[in-house]
Amino acid sequence: MTSVIEKFEKLATDNAPGQEVRQKPVALDSLLRGEKLVGRLVDFSHGDVDAFSPTPGAFERFSNGVREGGKQAYTEYRGKKEIRETLAERLAAFTGAPVHGGDEVIVTPGTQGALFLAVAATVSAGDKVAIVQPDYFANRKLVEFFDGKMVPVQLDYLKEESRAGLDLDQLDDAFRSGARVFIFSNPNNPTGAVYSPEEIGQIAALASRYDATVIADQLYSRLVYNGGGYTHLRAADSVNPENVVTIMGPSKTESLSGYRLGVAFGASRIIERMERLQAVVSLRAAGYNQAVLNTWFAEPDSWMDERIRLHQAIRDDLLARFRAVDGLRVRSSQAGSYLFPQLPPLSVSPTDFVRILRYQADVIVTPGSEFSPHTLTSMRLNFSQDHPAAVAAVDRISNLIVRYGCASKRSTG
Repeated sequence: MTSVIEKFEKLATDNAPGQEVRQKPVALDSLLRGEKLVGRLVDFSHGDVDAFSPTPGAFERFSNGVREGGKQAYTEYRGKKEIRETLAERLAAFTGAPVHGGDEVIVTPGTQGALFLAVAATVSAGDKVAIVQPDYFANRKLVEFFDGKMVPVQLDYLKEESRAGLDLDQLDDAFRSGARVFIFSNPNNPTGAVYSPEEIGQIAALASRYDATVIADQLYSRLVYNGGGYTHLRAADSVNPENVVTIMGPSKTESLSGYRLGVAFGASRIIERMERLQAVVSLRAAGYNQAVLNTWFAEPDSWMDERIRLHQAIRDDLLARFRAVDGLRVRSSQAGSYLFPQLPPLSVSPTDFVRILRYQADVIVTPGSEFSPHTLTSMRLNFSQDHPAAVAAVDRISNLIVRYGCASKRSTG
């Protein structure tokens, strides 16, 4: 059993998105060769809501909620009934499977809040939980916090771009070894890979065969590029709807992160547990903020199409620059706003290189070690940024990769 001190030591926030931590250099003087690359600070650890402003009408909806006063401030613990019913209709249409607003939807303080509640509602001490590597860093941290036992399932995301690359044999083995919960993000965070219909179908079939609960984080499922398809797990033919909880929210694609709104929907027995815990953790998602959800899936015509187009343009420019760097490997994200380049061999450690980027290039990235012990040489960039600033920042990253590359070290040594 993990002690309280050990639990909280694992919940480090040094690389949490938006923290903008200025990491203290550790013997970096000998590493910082050459002049600083001058440029505007770009924080790739999270999206820039100034570059991509929130959904039109969001603030007006918030203001209306304030004017409504107590009946909006003190909603049911799982969220205001009228809002949940509206969301149920929209989410059912989006995912292709029915949603009942009364007992299958809960509004939470951000999707992070939904993830916390979902893991708490399904994982007890000693329970085995199948975790994708790499995947969203909070999955691992929450399973560890609740004393669950992680069973890693590898994602070979660089092998091909027609599928996410999940090792389905490992997932089968995980379930056969006793894992009864599977947590994954689709699109995958940090790689931007989208699970193919075949992968989703096999995940659903395996989970049903072993009576396992699946927590599907679909935060970026609206931001899909090149007209690509997307398969919702909850709508798969072989899925058991009583064992699936889907998490979504408007914080990323719609730039509404400041309102801290998330939504979980699915198995009513799990949603009920989540509500009971929310009632003692936060009572409810902020009442006035809940009103903003009325804008979700109700944006002006072509608004989402334009947002996708702008993000895809940034993605393509950054990919072109990274792919011009010898030895660097990067997959084109199929959805979401993340790139996860794998660095070539460097003369410094990946940890030091992340620090060097901050000090030499005014660039903040999230180190790959946050997402899997197998991705230490990678780094995650959220490219939902000002387009020219993001391109200039990646140019500076590329210059430093060359400067600290092993080939550069040999040629100057």
